[in-house]
Amino acid sequence: MTTKTGAAEAAGLRTSHGDHGSDEERFERGDGTLQHFTIHHDGVTIPVSRGGRGRPLVLCPGLNSTQADLHDLAELLRRDHDVVTFDLRGHGLASAAGDYSFEAFLSDLTAVMTNPADPGSADAPVLVGYSLGADLAVHYASEHPGAVAGLVVIDGANPVPEPFITEAVLPEFRAMWEELATQQEARQDTARQVSLTAQEILELNVEIDVVRSTILDRYRRIDRPISLIMSTSMAGDSDEGHAARFNQMWRAGVERLAREQPHIATSWIDADHGLVFTHAAEIAQRIRSAGGSAGRATS
Repeated sequence: MTTKTGAAEAAGLRTSHGDHGSDEERFERGDGTLQHFTIHHDGVTIPVSRGGRGRPLVLCPGLNSTQADLHDLAELLRRDHDVVTFDLRGHGLASAAGDYSFEAFLSDLTAVMTNPADPGSADAPVLVGYSLGADLAVHYASEHPGAVAGLVVIDGANPVPEPFITEAVLPEFRAMWEELATQQEARQDTARQVSLTAQEILELNVEIDVVRSTILDRYRRIDRPISLIMSTSMAGDSDEGHAARFNQMWRAGVERLAREQPHIATSWIDADHGLVFTHAAEIAQRIRSAGGSAGRATS
């Protein structure tokens, strides 16, 4: 992976991981096995899909990822979970918004969690979040005791020892986000579009740094089983540029969390921040393994 791509992944962004055209067509067409509905809140329309069998599970995407991007992982999980997927505001088939703050995205997750397609389901779901979605999931679980059976954090919600976005790296990140915004123009009006501008992505990433500086307190409030699935080289495997420092910070944050909350189960995948796209089968298996303790409070 190049330094440019690695830095983009470190910022919570994603780049293309192959040709997913056929998956997108299936998602947009619908295969007859999923229930599709929309949630309207805060002036935003959130598209939701639900299907599968077994334990309820909600899969929260991250920044610059959509439920169409997470198709492979969701389909694997649907073999033994009743899976809910959705798009955050400004992503995929969700409507654009005037507010792309962390709290605004958290309100999207809250709306999904409190508006199930089947109100008769009494079982609390396992909540799985990727990247920004992991931070949203930790905040939601900390604010709603008993609302989730368990929590799976995928390469996010990491109490890193210092901010990622500093003055030294800001020009490089700004240039990459501007390039990414240009690339996103080709995905307009598709299930993989992202409406955020480079400036909005910058502002959100700066806010995420602040959110993660206090996220240890959020973990302390959660009395459900928590599992972490983290990438070994979240910023890529290049020894050039800032990738090595970002990777060291990422591991240091996980080690800090392990010392603070030793009951949290942590596993690593030899991959970069795009692990949900490149290692979907392995992640699905680890989520299944983590689900064995869901619904049982930690001691």
